[in-house]
This record gives sequence, C-alpha cells and structure tokens, in this order.
Amino acid sequence: MSIKSYIESNKDRFLEELFSLIRIPSISAKQEHKPDMTACAERWTELLLSSGADKAVVMPTAGNPVVYGEKIVSPDARTVLIYAHYDVMPPEPLDLWKSQPFEPEIRDGRIWARGADDDKGQSMMQVKGFETALKLDLLKCNVKFIFEGEEEIGSPSLETFCREHKELLKADVILVSDTSMVSAETPSLTTGLRGLAYWEIEVTGPNRDLHSGHFGGAVANPINVLCKLMADVVDADGRITIPGFYDDVEEVSPAEREMIAQIPFDEAKYKAAIGVDALFGEKGYSTLERNSCRPSFDICGIWGGYTEEGSKTVLPSKAYAKVSCRLVPHQDHSKISQLFEEYMNRVAPAYVKVKVTPKHGGQGYVCPIDLPAYKAAEKACEVAFGKKPLAVRRGGSIPIISTFEQVLGVKTVLMGFGLEQNAIHSPNESCTLDFFYKGIESVAEFYKEYK
Repeated sequence: MSIKSYIESNKDRFLEELFSLIRIPSISAKQEHKPDMTACAERWTELLLSSGADKAVVMPTAGNPVVYGEKIVSPDARTVLIYAHYDVMPPEPLDLWKSQPFEPEIRDGRIWARGADDDKGQSMMQVKGFETALKLDLLKCNVKFIFEGEEEIGSPSLETFCREHKELLKADVILVSDTSMVSAETPSLTTGLRGLAYWEIEVTGPNRDLHSGHFGGAVANPINVLCKLMADVVDADGRITIPGFYDDVEEVSPAEREMIAQIPFDEAKYKAAIGVDALFGEKGYSTLERNSCRPSFDICGIWGGYTEEGSKTVLPSKAYAKVSCRLVPHQDHSKISQLFEEYMNRVAPAYVKVKVTPKHGGQGYVCPIDLPAYKAAEKACEVAFGKKPLAVRRGGSIPIISTFEQVLGVKTVLMGFGLEQNAIHSPNESCTLDFFYKGIESVAEFYKEYK
C-alpha cells in the first residue's frame, strides 16, 4: 500500500482523533483550565500508543505536564525527537467566531477551531505521519515525542525538564511542525526564527484616581505619559531607539537578501488580507526582510483609567502596557531585556514612576540547510507538494528551539504546514483539509528518506 492510499483509507479516523483533542480547551494562560491541561496530556498518551508508540506517559513539571513517548526500532539507529505543544491560545473575543472555538467544524474545505493549526493540527500531522510510516514498514529510525503544555506562555517549565531528563531526550535531530509555509502554492521550510523579549510596564502618577477637572493640566496623566514613552521607542524611520539595541544584530548578507527577494510576494494581496491601506517598517528593508530577519517592537496591550460604558472624567493613578520585541539571531534576549528596562528608567519623567517587569523571552535560531534531516524534509515536501520547498526565515518565535540546542546539543528542523490565512491566535482559526493530509504525507515521506 502506498502512503497516499493509507492516508486516504484512514482519513476520517485521523480527523476524529484530531477533533477529540480540539474539544479539550487546553488554555495554558488561564488557571481555571488546569484540569483540561491534564486531560489533553492524557488523551495524547492514548493517541500515541494507538498510533504505534511503544511507550507514552504523562510526566510532571513545575507547571503543566509533559507528554513523553517513544518508538525504538534499533539501538543503533538514528533518533528523531518530535517536539510539539498541546496548549492553545485563549479564544477571545468569542463574538467574532463563526462557530464554537472548541467544537470543530468542517466548512469550505477547512477545519475551523482553536488549535486546528497551532499546534494540535500540526502535531496530529506528525503523529499520523509516524503511524503511516510505521504501518508501511518505512520507519528506519527511532522516534521520541515530547509534547508540552506551556508553549503559549513561554515554556517556563520545559528547560528544567530537559536538563533533568537529558538522557531520556537524547536524539540526533529534533523535528518540529509549528511553523508556516510561504503560501499554498509555494511550499517552504523554515530555516530561521526570531527571538523574543516581553515586558509588562506600570506607570504610576498620583496616589489615587483624580477628578480631571480639578487636577487636569496640573498633574501628569500616566496614560498620556505611557503613550508618549511607548511611541518614542520607534522613530519615524521604523528604527528602535533603545541605545545599544542594534549592537549584535546580524546584517543579512547580499546573497540571502537576493534569496528573500525571489520569494513570491504580492504586497497588494498582503495588505488586502489584513485590511490596511499601507505598510510601515524599518527604512531600507523590504516587507519580507522586516518581518523575518529584522527586529521589531510592538505594544501588545495598553490599558488604564475608565473603560466601561458611559463617561467618567477621571485622571487615572496608573497606566499599564504589555510590550514585546522580536529579536534576530545573536541578539540575546536577557541583554535586550536589561537594555529596555534601563532605557525606560532613564527616559521616564520625574512626575511619574515607571516599573518594568520582564516576562518570558527566548533566543533566535538558524537551521543549516545541509543537515541530513533537512535534506530529508526537503525531499519529503517536494514529493507531497509537487514542488521543491524554499528555504525561508520566518518572523515568529519558538523560544524553546534555541533552548534545545543549548541544553540537548541538537539542531532542529522546522517542517511546518501552517498558512497565513489560518489565523492562528485569532478568532476563526482554521486549517485546510488538503494541507492536513499533505502534512501527514510529508512526515511519512520524511521517515522514508531519513535512515
């Protein structure tokens, strides 16, 4: 039986197994979903065992549990470690969903649900590709699985877990499906990820909320000050103004810039898809360079004062923001975090107090394209998608990837099957059925190639 035939004859079961995971609202950001995290981890062990793993267990961490599984075909064979995450982003705002986020629906050739792509859909592609290769006697390497439940909150427990279980996780390469392709027409493999630094900022003015008529014009408004501080971080040319921020930024070589320029990109469609009339970014770089191999700064949330129905003329005591930087390889997130905190304290005016609290962060990552596993992934995608995949850097961050390299000493191949229109982290997340099955086929072909 061929790979395609096996997938075709089992495709309905594959979908229902995916749906059984999606129906568990494993939201790591919310404490009330703690029982769902355990339930999802336990469901994954059942699915790994039924897919052919010799062993699958739920292992504790300081936070949400880790799922570990393995299939050992020979002590002398190469070992692939599959990493994925079973936690998902909160679904809010719920009123923007066209269907229930945790009750998957198939419409217009797509699976609609939270986690359809990120990362339950892509994880299932890995597991069902493994099952397919195993059933067809194509699996010539050992396979280990590590599925975590904290990726969407920065993987705070996973580094310690990896250090404590270094021998258990020993492998020749790590394979991850948690990234995207250029487009449905242009398959690609991700060869680089940006790093991340994240902070929460608190600006305090007066010791209580004040009457804006009695005090306005005489007392600084913390929201006004916060907005000015944040706006000044990026100048008119899109450059980040934090002193020392660009000291370690790797300049993209002319050869790589030329390769990026060859990636099919329709700026008009890009703008139309996100509903903007114009784009903005660092001067001197293309859009694809700006969102993949240049750093960025963004206010992720800002609040304070009165925001309920009606009006309240108040000069608030406090204002808050959550902000992040996407970093490029060689920028250390700890160093950048310190630079930002020092910068905020230096530029903050005397009439407010500013508190910067660093949250999670992670390093960037670059994958060599001459790795045997990369070559196997490249060939596998070419077979499944009918076209050799491009090697591209992507703008997102998976901080644990650089941690794997530091702790386990292993490189990672990023073999993702997402698409921009899948709207991960947003309402109406989805994944095309076509890509779900092609992803499974690609993973099975990977095992056929990687010996």
